[in-house]
Amino acid sequence: MNRLRNRLILVFILATLLPVSLTIWTTLRLLELSRGLAPLAELDAVSRSLETTGRELYRTSCELLKQEALDGRIQPKKLAPPNFSGQAEQDFWDSGDQEQCNLAGERSSRLDFLVRHEEKVGVQVWVYSRPMGVAMEDLTARYADARAAYERASGRDIRRGFSTTLIVVASALWLAALGALIYLAARISQPVQQLTEGLARVGAGDLSARVAVSSSDEIGAAVGAFNHMADQLEHSRERLIHVTRVATWQQLARKMAHEVKNSLTPIRLTMEEIISRSAPQLGKAGEPFLEQAAQIVADEVQTLEKRVRAFSEFASEPPVSPEEIDLNALVEERIAFLKSSHPEVKYDLRLAPDRPMAIADPDLIKGVLTNLLENAAQAAGAGGIVRATTFANGATRSVEVHDSGPGLSEQARSTLFEPSISFKKGGMGLGLSIARRSALLCGGDLQSIEGELGGAGFKVVLSGEEGRNGAEANPGG
Repeated sequence: MNRLRNRLILVFILATLLPVSLTIWTTLRLLELSRGLAPLAELDAVSRSLETTGRELYRTSCELLKQEALDGRIQPKKLAPPNFSGQAEQDFWDSGDQEQCNLAGERSSRLDFLVRHEEKVGVQVWVYSRPMGVAMEDLTARYADARAAYERASGRDIRRGFSTTLIVVASALWLAALGALIYLAARISQPVQQLTEGLARVGAGDLSARVAVSSSDEIGAAVGAFNHMADQLEHSRERLIHVTRVATWQQLARKMAHEVKNSLTPIRLTMEEIISRSAPQLGKAGEPFLEQAAQIVADEVQTLEKRVRAFSEFASEPPVSPEEIDLNALVEERIAFLKSSHPEVKYDLRLAPDRPMAIADPDLIKGVLTNLLENAAQAAGAGGIVRATTFANGATRSVEVHDSGPGLSEQARSTLFEPSISFKKGGMGLGLSIARRSALLCGGDLQSIEGELGGAGFKVVLSGEEGRNGAEANPGG
């Protein structure tokens, strides 16, 4: 369950649902008030009044015209069939009515009173006319339009239509915003969830846990900080494991050196006693044998003493005196020192510009570089290549050594820095372990990396000027 995403959605619902509800309620109230102010009732009354007025005007005009005709105040137009002046006269003639009032003229602006008369010459239609003063056709059209508008307005439920439309539109917009929020909440909360899972894995001891950086905002910065922290923890754990193992081996080396040294002294004294006692008795005939035996014993004692010195060096804790060193100059010096021992090897030197300066003990770093370059030359062999590269990256300085030799197997990589584990003839197995310990004492580290020339690759990491105080305060890393 993604709690952050659900909280974002809940906050959105609580923050928007009440304002949207209040907005809809207010709009509906305003709509109701505006509907109450609408002149639908007045429109109905005016249209009906207009109808009554028009009918009364027509009736009064007809009676007035008829009275004027009877009083002889208007002279008629006498028409006999079939010489009628219009269709109205013909329709009156065909209807058989005795008298009739009709609207006539342009836009019904004249009123005609038609009367059937018997004359000597035959039946005639007398037409009495007078202007209406109002275009009755226009009055009829206005009345029809008003009634149609009123019928349309009253035939529909305006309030319900507007209310339904408002609710549908507001709900659609709110749901669209909610969908967008759900999408954005998932995008925002997913990196946080991944970061939480990564922290849980690191808390459970899995220091290889990493989270992919998918943004450049604050969450992306937090993910990057987590990955950096996990890297530092993983390297710190590796260094701690190595230091613990080295401490164990150092204790064993001290004991072994002490025991072997105690054994060498009586062997040497006994041999000297045997030679001194046997020489007068054996004479010249025994001298070759004694000399040979003495030489064998001396050689073995020398070999043992060499191993004792190696273990004593491994078991000792050399003093660390960090200072500013020029990595480019130090690498050039070590390669020039070893070139004469391996003239058949080609050295590829790639130095960083601006002469990067590191803070470390120069004697210890010389020993580290000598060990790495010597191992690389032996692995590359005749015609092989050894590449040395220096880097400066922020507060970090580093030196990489690559060779074109056969490389290292996965098993060899897993035990590469273990004391007394050697993968070359005549090796003691202490060189890389001592080299890494020296790098750690200088506040850095020695790592095995992917070789660029097909063989082995090693990287010495040191602190730059920015990390000087930290290296001096904690030279043991």
